[in-house]
Amino acid sequence: MSTGDIGVMDERGYIRLVDRKKDMILVSGFNVYPNEIEDVVALHPGVGEVAAIGVEDGVTGEKVKIIVVRKDPNLTQEQLLAHCREYLTGYKVPRYVEFRTTELPKTTVGKVLRRALR
Repeated sequence: MSTGDIGVMDERGYIRLVDRKKDMILVSGFNVYPNEIEDVVALHPGVGEVAAIGVEDGVTGEKVKIIVVRKDPNLTQEQLLAHCREYLTGYKVPRYVEFRTTELPKTTVGKVLRRALR
């Protein structure tokens, strides 16, 4: 059986889980792919960088959270959510927005490390 986990084995034979094959967010039984959310948020001219992650929710399973580095310092949560409501189905619209002043953590090839943001 495949779990979708990605692991690495060290020289002693110990396996360490480092990521999920699919970073899918499960909202009320619906699959939400972070890349889709990130692509829409990144279209906003005030956004420099964005990452979408799932946060646990007792009712829906998970809710969508975006972590944003602003390009425009005047960008507000309300503006971002209005933008998302225009382009995303209701259950895909982020419920949480976190602004950061520094760049998001990345791999050596420049891909955002979502697991470091969780």
